[in-house]
Amino acid sequence: MIRSISTSKIALALACLALLSSAVVAQNVGGVKGKIRTTKGSGIAGATVTARKKGADIKTTKANSSGEFVLDALETGRYNLVFEAPGYSSGVLYNVEVSKNKTADLGDRLILTPDQGNQIFLKGSVFDKQGFSVAGAKIEVLRVDADGSTKSLGNTYTSVSGEFTFHPQSSGKLRVTATYKGTSATKDIDVGYPAIYRLAIALDIPPKTGN
Repeated sequence: MIRSISTSKIALALACLALLSSAVVAQNVGGVKGKIRTTKGSGIAGATVTARKKGADIKTTKANSSGEFVLDALETGRYNLVFEAPGYSSGVLYNVEVSKNKTADLGDRLILTPDQGNQIFLKGSVFDKQGFSVAGAKIEVLRVDADGSTKSLGNTYTSVSGEFTFHPQSSGKLRVTATYKGTSATKDIDVGYPAIYRLAIALDIPPKTGN
């Protein structure tokens, strides 16, 4: 009977010690929050943020659909924050201090730039029917879905040499339309894995007439 009571007391004492240790640790934690964005300010959904200390990954979380994240329950100290997203070069924010019972707001300081080695690019040229380059032609790019519906991906203009570059950030069937002075022509192109896709568009521009 005496042995049983002693064992129970020891177990109770250990439980109390564990609770006390947990309470002490809980009083010495904090966190960070912020937004991961592109250079244009758009949030990057699903980007990952990892708190790294002395070369070891301590905790990781993911940003929401707006690129915002909260990384909490970190012990006080200084961390390097590594942030990454598919299609972007990774970034690091060094020596971020985590203070006791505080969540440091980093704002939108975490910026990722496109990894051009892992991107889809359209490069093309626009010519008239005589074979001369057309400068200043408007280039519109649509994504064509399986049901035939389309979504605009943006537009750009040809350079003085009649060339253009467009980063669609989307794979699948793309429809490219060139327009100059009321004359238009369209080409469809299928894009898949990251690469540079090239096309040429000829416009049937009426020749200039003299006075």
